[in-house]
Amino acid sequence: MQAKEKKILGKNGFVYKEKRGVIVLCDDESHQESVFNLLKTMGFKLRVVTV
Repeated sequence: MQAKEKKILGKNGFVYKEKRGVIVLCDDESHQESVFNLLKTMGFKLRVVTV
């Protein structure tokens, strides 16, 4: 991580902070749940996304 993060000003004046992520493709809902639980136990900060 850089010492000083970029701040991006949106049209509405909100300051956005750049973030990075990884998407893991799962076979189905139960696979998604098991992958989520495994990564959670490893200490990762997670968000569930369904598209």
